[in-house]
Amino acid sequence: MRKTIENEQMKVTIDAHGAELQSILGRDGTEYLWQGDPAYWTSHAPNIFPYVARLTQGKFRYNGAEYGFGNHGLVRYADLTLVEDAKDAACFELRSNEATLRQYPFEFRYTIRYALDGARLVIRTTVENTGSARMYFAVGGHPGFNVPLEPGLEFGDYVLEFDREAHPYRILLADSGAVTPGQERYEMEDGRRIRLQHALFDHDAIVLHHAAKTVTIRSDRGSRRLTVSYPDFRYVGFWHKPRTDAPYLCVEPWTSLPSRDGIVEDITLQSDLLYLDPGRQWHTEWWIEIG
Repeated sequence: MRKTIENEQMKVTIDAHGAELQSILGRDGTEYLWQGDPAYWTSHAPNIFPYVARLTQGKFRYNGAEYGFGNHGLVRYADLTLVEDAKDAACFELRSNEATLRQYPFEFRYTIRYALDGARLVIRTTVENTGSARMYFAVGGHPGFNVPLEPGLEFGDYVLEFDREAHPYRILLADSGAVTPGQERYEMEDGRRIRLQHALFDHDAIVLHHAAKTVTIRSDRGSRRLTVSYPDFRYVGFWHKPRTDAPYLCVEPWTSLPSRDGIVEDITLQSDLLYLDPGRQWHTEWWIEIG
């Protein structure tokens, strides 16, 4: 089932499977969201919960037992329930069930709400611990955007431009996508800009810590741009399929990191994971603005 929300500035379509964005159309008909060409990457914008990216050996430990799920957790593979249905807003829900409990031993209620505010799509994620034990989790987004955004331009005509100067560190990843020890300073032009080129992603994602919390995809040669803001997220990743000329870019806000290389994590000891005690809720908002 698909749900479309719209206003005078934009039209957005979401699929109940994974509550995944399928389209972000501007009022002039420009498609901003990657459309899933199987030659490169078939997804559009997976939602991440309760773990970011890969688990070492596909599993984690909790209370002496082992559990596991696919890349980026449970939500992207699940059919969610539409619990709010308005012209300019929609909310989808996933509750823990027998299938999720076999993979992730916590009872939860996860909701993701999409709402339009002018040319901005606001994404609000809420996690509630409905069980009797402290739960450990992570949340993130993985939207892919068309680059170039208009005819006559190329991927290399674009930059990633942060809204302020910062001096982030790059998280080092193994070939498996797992985290390796150490970080390295990631240098940017004027502390704000990354000029896009396909070779940037030959060794997988660029994942930054201590970066600014708003970034824009833009070109001096074009008029269209797209901005992602993620005020509550510790990390941001940038990715397209490695060693290709893929005409898209993913901007990925993450609350935590993947597993460490070679280590099956005890989920209670991974220091950057979020946690909730029974009966408590956590929520965050981030947004995508087109122009």
